[in-house]
Amino acid sequence: MELPRVRHWRRIIAPERKKTMDLESNPQRASELCREAQSRLMGRIAGLSDADMRSPSALPGWSVAHVLTHLARNADAHARRLAGAITGTDVPKYGRGREQRAAEIESGAGRTAAAILADLAASQAKLEDIFEQSSEAGWPNGHFLGGGNYGVSGCPAHRLREVEMHHVDVGLGYTPLDWPEEYVAWDLAVLLAGAGARLESPDGRRGFMAWLAGRGPLDPKTVLAPW
Repeated sequence: MELPRVRHWRRIIAPERKKTMDLESNPQRASELCREAQSRLMGRIAGLSDADMRSPSALPGWSVAHVLTHLARNADAHARRLAGAITGTDVPKYGRGREQRAAEIESGAGRTAAAILADLAASQAKLEDIFEQSSEAGWPNGHFLGGGNYGVSGCPAHRLREVEMHHVDVGLGYTPLDWPEEYVAWDLAVLLAGAGARLESPDGRRGFMAWLAGRGPLDPKTVLAPW
């Protein structure tokens, strides 16, 4: 049986598709976008008060201080991996894994606004310096995994995701509609590719698949596990 509607869709839509850039395999461009994202974030959070830091973020159980502290430690983690790659050393983001990550965030979230902002600014400046060193060295040893699931050449892209997502999470007026198109083109494809594994319900997977195929509305009860 012929399916003219599907064939028509392929004939009309497919030629209009554009090839998106894989930012994980292009650390130079990802680092440029990351610098811009970090600058936007710092411009928005400048002048936050201690009370602002105690305000809840969009993440359950985390205040704005938790989110910004996490971003500072995440910058340090990516800097460690990239600095190690320059010297030929494969190092993890966190030496003690998720336990270290959680402890650093919790201990740092109680600081003053001035301390948190200065810490984040310093961590991001250090990371940007490592970006420059990595670029001059030709982004060496990009295959190093550091015990994780992506090579060190993907660090700038993954840092970009952290900044763009958590800029929204702090709840200061930056929304997904503000995300740059280059970032969306890359990360939308990445998140869609991993969506199936984040859908815990068999019916949820089928409903989500049908929605992606244009075969019905998305069930509002659909739940994706955190990325």
